[in-house]
Amino acid sequence: MKKICLYFEIHQIIHLKRYRFFDIGRDHYYYDDYENERSINYIAERSYVPALQTLLQMCKDHPEFRVAFSLSGVGLEQLEFHAPQVIDLLQELNKTGQVEFLSEPYSHGLASLANEESFELEVKRMSKKIKELFGKEPKVFRNSSLIYNDEIGAQVAAMGFKGILTEGAKQVLGWKSPHYLYHCATDPRLKVLMRDINLSEDITERFTSNPLMADQWLDWIASTPEGEDIINIFGELVTFGIFHPLEGGILEFLKAIPVLAKERNIGFALPSELCAQKSVGPVEVPYNISWVDEERDTSCWLGNHLQREAFNKLYSVCERVLICNDRRIKMDWDYLQASNNFRFMTTKPSMKFRDIYDSPYDAFTNYMNIIGDFISRVNNLYGGAENEEINSLITTIQNQDDEIAAKDKEIEKLQKLLAKYNPVEAKKATAPTPQVEAAPKKPAAKKTTAAKKAPAKKTAKKAEK
Repeated sequence: MKKICLYFEIHQIIHLKRYRFFDIGRDHYYYDDYENERSINYIAERSYVPALQTLLQMCKDHPEFRVAFSLSGVGLEQLEFHAPQVIDLLQELNKTGQVEFLSEPYSHGLASLANEESFELEVKRMSKKIKELFGKEPKVFRNSSLIYNDEIGAQVAAMGFKGILTEGAKQVLGWKSPHYLYHCATDPRLKVLMRDINLSEDITERFTSNPLMADQWLDWIASTPEGEDIINIFGELVTFGIFHPLEGGILEFLKAIPVLAKERNIGFALPSELCAQKSVGPVEVPYNISWVDEERDTSCWLGNHLQREAFNKLYSVCERVLICNDRRIKMDWDYLQASNNFRFMTTKPSMKFRDIYDSPYDAFTNYMNIIGDFISRVNNLYGGAENEEINSLITTIQNQDDEIAAKDKEIEKLQKLLAKYNPVEAKKATAPTPQVEAAPKKPAAKKTTAAKKAPAKKTAKKAEK
């Protein structure tokens, strides 16, 4: 039976303000609060709320329907502050039991391409946030813009995730189909779900320019070759209402999918349900892929010298930020990592929206002014210490962490050996130490004894006399 895996991303751009060279060292606030509030309210009203209400009704009307979401941490913060009704709708959807929430980097940034430790910490923060909001810890991961390679897959598997979403890029799949379940080439524990580009972009990219009927779209799914049973439809929730106006009937298209799918014996599945199945084999991804632009790589963020310079400058202080305790620095770190900051600098002709910027050079100049102030603030946390001193401190801390981790592994190894050769002693070694309560004192008894001894001495003295 063919099954549709439907997934939507929810992320919100943090808009930076115009920041001049002369603001460096004087103004440490980098954001356009008015535009941030205006844009999130506009998107919530025009897209998120009507789309989520539609999906909620679909879940109630069709028990077999399934849909998955992922939220970035920075987007979630904006929703909690400016549009909490969106969070309420997501929690209602969660109660249906037909929804799954995935994990992703908190900042929606490119840490997976820069620093493994920073990447892992972000993912853990996001997973914790999802569990707090929706009561379940994510089992499946999606990286920012579906960025993936074999090394990222191995790291995600080491974090304990069962599956990952990525792009069904032609340069990776070749003659293979995205309609199968694969696994990571470097760690078979991690299952890989690959997006069907054409069927996904029929909705996300071409719905308005090339109007599509739901029955025709589902006929295309039903006509896929026998055995190709996993149809991964991945997109952004802003598809409904922002990319394509609601007046064009895109929500009616969405509503019709469960009804027409049932007629064609097509079901639905969550990512974790699919990842519980056996894969058909590995998919090798030696270089970066993503779901952006025709190239399906990372060139939209790191394709020119401006972008790479900004990227390297930001992550030059990554390790210093990770060991600091300044909450304001941590917040700015999350917002400045967001991938859209680098995308505004692209010189590719496919880029149509540049926010407040007139050109890639304008975006680069504004961002680098902010980075200059941010790095200065980070360095001031360490009392003006030289780079060599700070790097030496970071190295010492990292070495200590590595030593602790190595000792923990050695202890675990020795415990396994002990369990193998002497199970009784192993149980004693791992059993919790019982708490022994102190025997209660008996002050009254001591006083009675002393009282008895006193008259005895007096009697003895009388007898001597």
